[in-house]
Amino acid sequence: MDLKEYIIDPSTSILEAMNAINKNSKGIVYICDGKKLKGALSDGNIRRHILSGGSLDAKAVDAANLKPKYLLQSASENPEKYMHEVCVTSVPILNAKQEVLAIKFLDSQGVYDYKELDIPVVIMAGGKGTRLKPFTNVLPKPLIPIGEKTITERIMDNFASFGCHAFTMIVNYKRNLIKTYFADFPEYKVSFVEEKDFLGTAGGLKLISNKIDSTFFMINCDILVDDNYYEILKHHRDSKAIATMVCALRNYSVPYGTVHLDDTGNINNLEEKPQYSFLVNTGMYVIEPELLEYVPENAFIHITEVLEKCIKAGETVSMYPVSENAWMDMGEMDKLENMQKSFG
Repeated sequence: MDLKEYIIDPSTSILEAMNAINKNSKGIVYICDGKKLKGALSDGNIRRHILSGGSLDAKAVDAANLKPKYLLQSASENPEKYMHEVCVTSVPILNAKQEVLAIKFLDSQGVYDYKELDIPVVIMAGGKGTRLKPFTNVLPKPLIPIGEKTITERIMDNFASFGCHAFTMIVNYKRNLIKTYFADFPEYKVSFVEEKDFLGTAGGLKLISNKIDSTFFMINCDILVDDNYYEILKHHRDSKAIATMVCALRNYSVPYGTVHLDDTGNINNLEEKPQYSFLVNTGMYVIEPELLEYVPENAFIHITEVLEKCIKAGETVSMYPVSENAWMDMGEMDKLENMQKSFG
């Protein structure tokens, strides 16, 4: 690894820092003046900056932790042990001049300070997976293997690591295959709700109205989100929202110079390979049971339509941002191949 991939200077914008974080896939960059450590900017710092109304054009130092954890080169302390003790996933190693000599990373995905959540998880698993044919001619989407496990098992493992062990799968297409596969999973409590007709990404929620009466996670069966679920739930509750949508920050670059015109059709501005940033829906949500009142009986409806109904009714619908690399989607063939490569 090249140390330069994890270092930015104080003049770097938050948008540029986001690009650096996405490129290094470690969730953090360190701000240095020359080689001297000045701060650390993580996914979490950027998230809090966005939620507080901050601009992506602001300087990275405006959102950074200006007192980051570090170890001196002369210290005898084990970096991995230290990272576990202070709950960080990386630590820079400094010389006596406070200059960064190296950065040590934990091998694991992260160290989180959280309590057992123990709230229900609803997995939307009823679709045909049309975009994944011919795979889904044989296997339903929830049973497509990603490495040595199915996508659904990986979803369950992520939630189980945060203390969620009760899963409800809303099934339709090839439902008997799904039910048979998960019939003997002693580590998880898996129940099934069957759609008689295809009801979209939210219509099946009406079928759990009498089964879940507390806050629950809802997730599509073709995505993985690698983030701190405790923080997602905490943000949802702090927002007093009827639903919280987990969104990923996506950066798009136009590979050409673009032209802007004035009212007379003449060029008034030229922009070389502009970049744009968007928040996109990952397919993961935290939901209050009251939202089910906005879902019609036996009707095809998407979750976005339900959320729009909630907003129009004056309900609070919140958003929790995660980094681009924290979200993986296998809804299309090329994305499935990328996910499978990630898990070897």
